[in-house]
Amino acid sequence: MPHLLRSLPPRFRRPVLVALLSGFAPLALAGLKTPTPPAVILFDFSATAEEPAWIAVNDGVMGGVSRGGARLSDGRLLFKGVLSLENNGGFSSIRSGGPTRDLSAANVIVLRVKGDGRTYRLQLATNAEFRRSRISYQAEFPTKAGAWTEVAVPLASLIPQFRGQKLSGPPLDRTRIEEIGLSLSDGNPGPFALEVDWIRAE
Repeated sequence: MPHLLRSLPPRFRRPVLVALLSGFAPLALAGLKTPTPPAVILFDFSATAEEPAWIAVNDGVMGGVSRGGARLSDGRLLFKGVLSLENNGGFSSIRSGGPTRDLSAANVIVLRVKGDGRTYRLQLATNAEFRRSRISYQAEFPTKAGAWTEVAVPLASLIPQFRGQKLSGPPLDRTRIEEIGLSLSDGNPGPFALEVDWIRAE
């Protein structure tokens, strides 16, 4: 390459050198990029002993009469029930505890779901509390009736809430995820059903 440049007239050497260097620049920069962390499977619903159980928390804790719960079927999680607005109710949720997870390397939670066209919520919790009760960090995700879709929920979109009230903080501590949950509170009474194939962090 140096011999080739020396063989060119002086007025052509600089443009040719600039062109060559600009062509190699993307390759050099690509080698300097931080590799993307691999996806981490949080739940695959294989019914193994390692996966914690899911428990239901419905609006009965506040006097409501909504019904909902979770069960595993054919390697999938089924969140199903009936939402009611009676007695100032209107929410159903399921939650899974298990070991504390460090998701500091992740940017999104991805779920493969088949829903009923309703809008559900992803919920995460840490050890953060408000009035001596656990804060829930929530964000909505859509579903398509009868169709499997992959939905991505950015961790940055999760909003701290306490019993439906949005809080100004604290921010989500991604190093200490103690609980992962799903909920429905769209204000539409009636039956609902959400299937989940897997949940992973990316």
